[in-house]
Amino acid sequence: MTHAAEPETDDGFAAFATAAWPRLVRTAQLLTGDFHEAEDLVQTTLAKVYGRWRRIPAEGVDLYVRRALVNNNLSRLRRRRVAHLLVPVLPEPARHRDAGHAEHVEERAVLLAALADLSARQRTVMVLRYWDDLTEQEIADVLQCSIGTVKTHARRGLAALRAHPRLASGPAPLPAPAPLPGPPLRTPYGARP
Repeated sequence: MTHAAEPETDDGFAAFATAAWPRLVRTAQLLTGDFHEAEDLVQTTLAKVYGRWRRIPAEGVDLYVRRALVNNNLSRLRRRRVAHLLVPVLPEPARHRDAGHAEHVEERAVLLAALADLSARQRTVMVLRYWDDLTEQEIADVLQCSIGTVKTHARRGLAALRAHPRLASGPAPLPAPAPLPGPPLRTPYGARP
C-alpha cells in the first residue's frame, strides 16, 4: 500500500537553510575553531530555529539565526567548562586543516589559535565584525547588548590579537614612509609632522 506524498509546507525553511548553510558553518568554524564542531553547532541551531520558523518575522530571520548560533555556541562553551571541571584531563581535539598552500594553512592555523585565546564574547564580536562584516549596531542586536559593549569587546579583542605572540611574530612591519619634501603641512592648530 502506497501513500501519496504530501507536499512539505516548511514555508521556505529548507531553501533558507540550504542557502545559509555555508555562511553559517564558516562563522561557526571561526567561533568554535573546529570544522566538525561548527557543522554540529549549525545543525543544532537550524533544528531549533525550525521549531520556531513560522513565528519568526521574515525581516528578522538573519538576526534571529545569528543570535541563536551565538547563544548555542556560548551554551556549548559553558558545557565544556563543566566537563573540564569534572574531568581533570581532556583528550586532545583532532585538528583538521584545509587543503591548500602551506602558507595559507599556517596563517589560518595561527589565526584560529589566536581567536581561541580570546574570551567568547571578544571572539564573537571579532568574527561578526570582521568576518561577517556586520555593523556595530547589528552585532549589538545579535548579542543583545549596547553598542558601547560591542566597541569595548572589539577594542580589547583587537589589542589581544595584536599582542598575540604567534601573530606578532609574523612578517616584519613595513618601514615608515620617508617624509615628503617641501614645507610642513599647516592646520589651524599648527604644523603637522
